[in-house]
Amino acid sequence: MAAPAQPARMQPLSRFPRSVRAAVRGVFLDIDDTLTTDGQLTAEAYAALERLHQAGLLIAPITGRPAGWCDHIARMWPVDAVVGENGAFYFRYDRARRRLHRRFVAGDAERAENRRRLDSLAREILAAVPGTALASDQPYREADLAIDYCEDVSPLPADAVARIVALFEAAGATAKVSSIHVNGWYGVYDKLSTTRLMLAEEFRIDLDADSGSYVFAGDSPNDAPMFAAFPNAVGVANLRTFAAGMSDLPTYITAAPAGAGFAELAAALVEARGP
Repeated sequence: MAAPAQPARMQPLSRFPRSVRAAVRGVFLDIDDTLTTDGQLTAEAYAALERLHQAGLLIAPITGRPAGWCDHIARMWPVDAVVGENGAFYFRYDRARRRLHRRFVAGDAERAENRRRLDSLAREILAAVPGTALASDQPYREADLAIDYCEDVSPLPADAVARIVALFEAAGATAKVSSIHVNGWYGVYDKLSTTRLMLAEEFRIDLDADSGSYVFAGDSPNDAPMFAAFPNAVGVANLRTFAAGMSDLPTYITAAPAGAGFAELAAALVEARGP
């Protein structure tokens, strides 16, 4: 029997069928340059996030940002949970009990040993790749190392970014490139595996069996596992910057970039659900 035809990739969002949009039960999203625009969370993008949540959809940012930020996000944003540090953990805030549930993939002792190794590796990378810096949010991280290549430093060329990745991998670490950082960690997890874990443990959802009922929105190479897993994945327009070097791309892409693109997606999903 022939394998089922795969959907065309990077189709305009306007080709996302209304009937499929109406059946979506949740939205997972990257933050940097997907929800935010030029490092800012605009009123338009935040309002779009809130509209989706008020419409009854399950909402969870799936981000490379640190535990310190994710504590705030889980507590104060209109979301149901958050996956952080590229899958190192998920946090969920129980509003009724006023309690934050923190679920790490690795135990305390393993994270402490990995931190020691990453601190040593950070010194090596900063010395080997001129112009790099520790990400400004590194002090708030619990499980990974974020090397800044264009957020608070002058943008580095592609070969410098590739050198950072190579140094992580030579040390036995996993490395993923976001739109602003190269993130590295020790451990077998990523955004997708911890999203799958969160959905099973917290919401009794089998993602592999029901991925078509959810949308993932992203913008960069570290979102590739999510694009591959969700048949209705959506890229915001600035994903085109990275698309040529990516093997896994979303089915749809917005006309607008970054936060405006996310607002475009939110409007399409809310509209399909009717008044």
